[in-house]
Amino acid sequence: MERILVVDDEEKICAIIRKYAEFEGYEVKEAHDGMEAVEICKKEDFDVIILDVMMPELDGFSTCKEIRKYKKIPVIMLSARGEEYDKIHGFELGIDDYVVKPFSPRELMMRVKVVISRNKREEDTKQHEVFQKEGLQVDFTGRTVTVDGKRVDMSPKEYDLLFYLVRNRNIALQREKLITEVWGYDYYGDDRTLDTHIKLLRSSLGEYRKFLVTLRGVGYRFEA
Repeated sequence: MERILVVDDEEKICAIIRKYAEFEGYEVKEAHDGMEAVEICKKEDFDVIILDVMMPELDGFSTCKEIRKYKKIPVIMLSARGEEYDKIHGFELGIDDYVVKPFSPRELMMRVKVVISRNKREEDTKQHEVFQKEGLQVDFTGRTVTVDGKRVDMSPKEYDLLFYLVRNRNIALQREKLITEVWGYDYYGDDRTLDTHIKLLRSSLGEYRKFLVTLRGVGYRFEA
């Protein structure tokens, strides 16, 4: 049974997430502040963490950073704020998804399912697969990217997006196709999320951003 840690100082939010998650067959544990969440994660493992941004003592961003010092657990962040800055900050920390309050509990459960499924597929990958072009190396199996010999740290979604683009290199990929394949067929968020991640990805690739070509009115192509 997959385990979910719900971290939110609002008991009503925790209660409704627990209700829907348990209905879907997940085991749920709650924490009502960031410090409590960090201590729980030191002792227990979870398949995904649903983490609120605005909490007393330790906010969601700081909580995520602390947890990642000990374990790499997928994180879906909840926030009443939908500003691009907050989303970018979250993705730079390595979160897997960002959901703005008020949210649909059913949609949240769909996102949980996609994140857990994607994480399991990555863990099950055994064959070592590496792509190299000039000074850019993409190690699919090791889930690492190096630029001119230096390791680049990226968010989980940046890795997912780059890996999909590289595996489908030299193919024109429509925006809708990228969103469906990288975020999941049941993703209902703003498609500007794709543009945000493309910006982050280009920044991470440095001079090799030249391989990532924008196709106006269509989408993107990794041209190498």
